[in-house]
Amino acid sequence: MTREAGSETAAARLSPIATGVRGLCPRCGQGHIFQGFLKVRDHCEVCGLDYGFADPADGPAVFVQLFACIPGVVFIVMLEILARPPLWVHVAVGIPILILTTVLPLRPIKGWLIAAQYVNNAQEAGTAQLWNQLHDKAD
Repeated sequence: MTREAGSETAAARLSPIATGVRGLCPRCGQGHIFQGFLKVRDHCEVCGLDYGFADPADGPAVFVQLFACIPGVVFIVMLEILARPPLWVHVAVGIPILILTTVLPLRPIKGWLIAAQYVNNAQEAGTAQLWNQLHDKAD
């Protein structure tokens, strides 16, 4: 089951946000992208989509740092400036905030980036031949 460039199937119209954030296959919307917390599966267990194309690299970490971690750190710094609490308050408040703002968003963001790569046929420059081989297309 391959996706042709010109075909408009229901699977091709799945939103990368709707599927990726939930960790679902970008083609069928039923299988799973992840095996474990962040490890990408080899293929979808429902439709067989090969996840060999999936390479979000450092993208999830960059988004987490820019949009989640920075506000968390700013909150902790402002807590120190405005309230000057004892060290145990920083440990009790700061560590959970940093964990919540750094670890939890990684999986949905990574799933979204993988789904967006599939939907947009994203590839590195010069890898069109490899992409076609992975998806059983003729050159």
